[in-house]
Amino acid sequence: MIRLTRKMLYAIEAVVDIAYHGGGEPVQSRDITARQGTPRRYLEQALQQLVRADILKGVRGPRGGYHLARERRRISLGDIVRVIRNLETAEDPLNSNGGSPMADGVIRPLWTELQEEFMSRLDSVTIDELCARANDSGVMQKNLEPLSEDHLNVDFSI
Repeated sequence: MIRLTRKMLYAIEAVVDIAYHGGGEPVQSRDITARQGTPRRYLEQALQQLVRADILKGVRGPRGGYHLARERRRISLGDIVRVIRNLETAEDPLNSNGGSPMADGVIRPLWTELQEEFMSRLDSVTIDELCARANDSGVMQKNLEPLSEDHLNVDFSI
């Protein structure tokens, strides 16, 4: 079952922060933790997984940090959620065996269908759209990167 975990929230915030504040410069994890209030122990693990998944690129050195590996319009919330779900070790009840006939024949298939719809919705929301929402809501921006003029209003309902 997909649920918004702390680690997932921090990863999404970090990617949006990097896209929103980075401009052409790498964003350091300490700057993300300062702006978002994210504990560094959660953030570093998530950032490394996002680098391995080619969502972020890591830049080494004293002026290093992270920047997007792709255009922000080509990174979706679904991309981030999948990476972080693989990090989390909690057993998903949908994958466990030995349920009742009602669970196996009705509840699990319905839950799987709803989960697929939810992931499809997350796949339709891009980091570019979240940056536009941040801009529209007045979030202050460092190293301004111009937003695309054709950003969409996003409705998170299924």
